[in-house]
Amino acid sequence: MSPTIEVLGIFLGVVVLYLISCIRILKEYERGVVFRLGRVLLQPKGPGLILVFWPIEVLIRVSLRTFVQDVPTQDVITRDNVSVQVNAVVYFRVVEPLKSVLEVEHYMYATSQLSQTTLRSIVGQAELDELLAERNKINYRLREVLDEHTGPWGVKVELVEVKQVDLPEHMKRAMAKQAESERERRAKVIHAEGEYEAASRLRDAANLIQQYPMAMQMRFLQTLVEVGAENNSTIVFPLPLELTTAFKGSAFSRCSEAKPLNSEKVAENIDHSA
Repeated sequence: MSPTIEVLGIFLGVVVLYLISCIRILKEYERGVVFRLGRVLLQPKGPGLILVFWPIEVLIRVSLRTFVQDVPTQDVITRDNVSVQVNAVVYFRVVEPLKSVLEVEHYMYATSQLSQTTLRSIVGQAELDELLAERNKINYRLREVLDEHTGPWGVKVELVEVKQVDLPEHMKRAMAKQAESERERRAKVIHAEGEYEAASRLRDAANLIQQYPMAMQMRFLQTLVEVGAENNSTIVFPLPLELTTAFKGSAFSRCSEAKPLNSEKVAENIDHSA
């Protein structure tokens, strides 16, 4: 074998090995930002099989999947001067691979730092009651501000959720007392409304009984029957004078109708007996 053929074979082998080493495989969720002699190509490559001719080309892989990033706990003072500890979670993804590489050095780290500062800023502008009761409103404002700032980086913030709000112990006790007082107030109001309604019903019943006097006596007797049925005991109750009026009238009439005794017959009976 001549030296020329050997050199040619070695050259072809080197070329084949070089081409094999230039092969890159990008997954479906990946895009490749390629720099050729320091200049970026206008269109990202991928997914699938691509060739990167190093050392004149450099490939940077960018994932298009949604990232979930935990925002560390932040010490925040709300607008009504209450110290709280708040943490959150941020969901974001890359929508423009070129901007995520060219506009910011490390988009994940930059998004994380921006999330922390934005969380402190937004929560500091809200009051404690708003932070506890209107969590969705706070989440929406956080997502809107983050998305506005990360848009030039090619990053889309999809969702921001405040996970937990830790309150100081004295504030928890104060809120517990406030809730207890509020429940007592509602109970008193409900009780007063019940008393008012009961008094109104009793007033209507009194007006009705005033028109029919015997209704009071019938209600009194019915109450006695109910008490005797529930408690097996002897009940002493006053007899209303209205019930004896009828008996008095009948007895007086019978006495008035009785015939008077004859005085002569009485004297005669006395003499015979003597």
